[in-house]
Amino acid sequence: MSAAVTKAADPVLLALTQNRLDHISQQMGHVMVRTARSPIFSQAHDFTCFIAGPDGRVTAQADGIPIHSGGGGFAARAILRDFEGDIADGDVFLLNDPWAAGGNHLPDWVIARPVFVEGRLVSLVCNRAHQSDIGGGAAGTYNPEATEVWQEGVRLPVLKLIEAGKVRRDLWKLLLLNTRTPDLLEGDLGAMLGSTRIGAEQVARLVTELGVARALGCFDGILAHAAGRMGAALAEVPDGVYEGEERSDNDCFELRDIWVRVRVTIAGGRATVDFTGTDPQIRGFKNSTVANTHSAVYTAFASFFDPAIPRNEGTFSVIDIVAPEGSLVNAREGAATTMDTVFVAHEIIHAVWKALNQAAPDRAAAGWAKNIFGVTSGREPGAEGADGRPYVFYHGLAAAGAGAVEGRDGFNQIGHLCTLGGLTISNAETYERLYPVHFNRQELRCDGGGAGQWRGGTGAHYDVEIKTPALYSFRGEGLRYRTGFGVKGGGWGAAGEMHVQEGDGAPAPAPKFGLKRLGAGRLTADSPGGGGWGDPMSRPVDTVWRDWRDGLVSTEAARTRYGVILTGDPDDPEATLAVAVDQIATAALRKR
Repeated sequence: MSAAVTKAADPVLLALTQNRLDHISQQMGHVMVRTARSPIFSQAHDFTCFIAGPDGRVTAQADGIPIHSGGGGFAARAILRDFEGDIADGDVFLLNDPWAAGGNHLPDWVIARPVFVEGRLVSLVCNRAHQSDIGGGAAGTYNPEATEVWQEGVRLPVLKLIEAGKVRRDLWKLLLLNTRTPDLLEGDLGAMLGSTRIGAEQVARLVTELGVARALGCFDGILAHAAGRMGAALAEVPDGVYEGEERSDNDCFELRDIWVRVRVTIAGGRATVDFTGTDPQIRGFKNSTVANTHSAVYTAFASFFDPAIPRNEGTFSVIDIVAPEGSLVNAREGAATTMDTVFVAHEIIHAVWKALNQAAPDRAAAGWAKNIFGVTSGREPGAEGADGRPYVFYHGLAAAGAGAVEGRDGFNQIGHLCTLGGLTISNAETYERLYPVHFNRQELRCDGGGAGQWRGGTGAHYDVEIKTPALYSFRGEGLRYRTGFGVKGGGWGAAGEMHVQEGDGAPAPAPKFGLKRLGAGRLTADSPGGGGWGDPMSRPVDTVWRDWRDGLVSTEAARTRYGVILTGDPDDPEATLAVAVDQIATAALRKR
């Protein structure tokens, strides 16, 4: 530990500094939500603000989505590498490329603003945000027919978007020319710039108050403290080698099993996560980049252990990752990768969880269902039949259910596993005002969640009319196979289903992945359910009755899965617990 760190290692000061940095990142997020133009930001919060030190290590990532910030250090260090000796006060950087710039995937653009105090670089304040559209072969950033990165959108190395306080208008115009929704992109970039400006001002104020040397010592101390906390958590787990694996049933073009395999070795308060044995990279766009794989592994560890452990790059410095080049978890340059932050990140997290479930079974977590929602893009109705502005509509309200843990049912509907709830499900009424759509139904699913002492999340029934001809980009990973695994005797969540209907035609099953151009029509879905935790026969009878009254568990499932005999109609206000439950028959069934 350096003298500066030792001098700054007052635990109260470190805690206050960490909390203040976290608060700054959250304030940046508030600015972004209130000023961004795209609903993907203002409604869904598909962005993350984080703060790195002058060496590019992330010290605060309290805002947003862990898959964005876990690998944020790769982007920060790419800036320091590519512009060594050429970073000045008033510069702002932009990047997205996974190989040239430490990006996760092309839609996630990073705006990074260096912070100088007393002429010294003290921080990089960053906002990584998933853009509504960045060109490529399909509107909405996701091209499920892509087989190489050049079909997915514009690639950005580390660039100076603002140089010495002046916007590079040539680059700005280039960016707007490479999107189908330039009005949204221009407003969203402005919001990203504004959020980082607010963050930079507050970081500079903090460093000035502490003094540069003391502040940088605190940054190092924060990272060292986090490493110690995670190391202590790992030391409580028996040393050993634990294995896990997770599959996808498709490569985006055909049905075939694709496997992520991991060996987690825990020894002496450190962990080695080795993906040797994972399948080779595939043609489709579900290949992971190095930064994304690190983010997914960090998400798995952060969500498995004590939530009081700080979340910064120091936390994960005790975790070594082996990701063979050319595999699903370390695709070679040029591979299609746009889906990687969701799938194959989901498979990585599940595989690591399964290994950790063996290492620390008292903390075992059930599997989250793989989401099925895609993107619809078209043009708004214009005046007198003319085409209006382009729109890109994300079907986020078809989100799936999460897995249960001890003491809590799985969330009935939630964003992707890689977001851990950071991706917000928007209101149907808001979307109906913003897009040419009408929602017929959006309600929680019956019998979707895996049975257990703690039930898996149910998923949802989803029914929406699309009022214009549109291009559908399907991303139905969780369709037609079960993905939310149960633990400790808990059951699997239900598989997802989705159908599309053009005009007055008959509904047809939606493809898992692909593009389909349809006229005005309708999309319906049953999103998949999360896994259950523990023996379903241990679930309290009154809780099963409550789920039955709420329409989440059917009379038949109450009997066959939970051993609870219910009579009458759950919609009958007289169907109280005392009246509806046959206590004698239930007790007899549960004894078997």
